[in-house]
Amino acid sequence: MNRFSRRALLSAIPATAAASAKAQTGWAPSRPIRLVVGFAAGGPADVVARDLAQQMQATLGQSVVVENISGGTGVIAINTVSRAPADGHTVFLAASGNVVLQPLVSPGRVDVSGLAPVSLVCTSPHLMVSTATLPARNVQEFIAYAKAHKGEMSFASAGTGGLAHLGAELFQSIAGIEGVHVPYRGTGALINDLVAGRVHAAFSSIPSLLPLVEAGQLRALGVTAPTDAAGVRGVPVLEREGLPGFRYTTWYGLYVPAGTPAAAVAGLNSAIHAAVADPGFRQRMEPQGIELSASTPEALTVLMKEEADRWRGLITSRNITIE
Repeated sequence: MNRFSRRALLSAIPATAAASAKAQTGWAPSRPIRLVVGFAAGGPADVVARDLAQQMQATLGQSVVVENISGGTGVIAINTVSRAPADGHTVFLAASGNVVLQPLVSPGRVDVSGLAPVSLVCTSPHLMVSTATLPARNVQEFIAYAKAHKGEMSFASAGTGGLAHLGAELFQSIAGIEGVHVPYRGTGALINDLVAGRVHAAFSSIPSLLPLVEAGQLRALGVTAPTDAAGVRGVPVLEREGLPGFRYTTWYGLYVPAGTPAAAVAGLNSAIHAAVADPGFRQRMEPQGIELSASTPEALTVLMKEEADRWRGLITSRNITIE
């Protein structure tokens, strides 16, 4: 095959994929798709988004370009997508904290009514870690140490009202301890202080913490839900360590601007289902504790309501608000 015929074949692949997508759902993108992520590049959401973009691109026949819009615990990204043209060419990979928790902790500041659900993408438990200099070697020793040093233990998070913050509040409530919440503007600064021993503990995503656990710079005390991830084998499930009812996962879902045509939502939903069924994608995500799982738009709506109902009581009882 000469170079001209090879170029013609390669240029035909997107058109073929687009035609296939349109045949299945009645819609195909006519230009590159903008995939907005409400977090900085390099974090867990960004890692998922970039792999997901490649998978969707193969199905839809158009480039899928990741755009990181961090700040305001996802509010800026939500507003950006809500105001974008409702034509299927702007999508938002949102974390559960963006679309469920922020409206609860900062009512009037976050409005997710401008978003329409497309599909669940993945779920993942959090890892609880402590600074390696702490004398506690496991979660029960950590709880005993916290009770002996009442009010002195600090729990870091990447922002007030995020899932990691609420996870720490739930942990304290069930364990019967009281600590100090130390919010950061992002995971990077949090991890630096945790490694240095300036804060004592944190809950966060497995990919962001596991390399430091493996290097001996942080101590893994447990995971917030069962996982088959190869990287966290041997780390106990916290609910089974004398913490009944302590279980949660974070999740990511795909959203579009409200009013996006049903055919476009169906086309994007089909692309997500194809992506999460890809064995290679699964093999890359599973060692990081990330379980790929697509859904219908309706099922994602139900999940959002269930999560809001679950966390609302804790937010009220612990008086968690953002002015």
